[in-house]
Amino acid sequence: QVQLVESGGGLAQAGGSLRLSCAASGRTFSSYAMGWFRQAPGKERELVAAINCCGGAATYYADSVKGRFTLSRDNAKNTVYLQMNSLKPEDTAVYYCAASELRTIATMKNMYDYWGQGTQVTVSS
Repeated sequence: QVQLVESGGGLAQAGGSLRLSCAASGRTFSSYAMGWFRQAPGKERELVAAINCCGGAATYYADSVKGRFTLSRDNAKNTVYLQMNSLKPEDTAVYYCAASELRTIATMKNMYDYWGQGTQVTVSS
């Protein structure tokens, strides 16, 4: 069982930055692939970025955030980070951290086994 707690959301201006953190419980954090999703009002939850287990050498980014967002993991701290730069108003959403028992990058919602409660990110123009 893994419990995930997100933090770092808030209000930012367009062009600004935020860093989201996701702290995980459990001793086997490094064995989980991790992902960040977001859901804007009236829209489907979509994958933003994903990272594989273990050393986290492989990452995936949605086209909409490629070059602006960076996902990383620190297994010693049981934490994954999403650095968000050059924020746009369309990045406004609730951001969710998720963990997958698959060891490789997981790109679909149903591949994830555990979810955090979400953190709101609002980007003003």
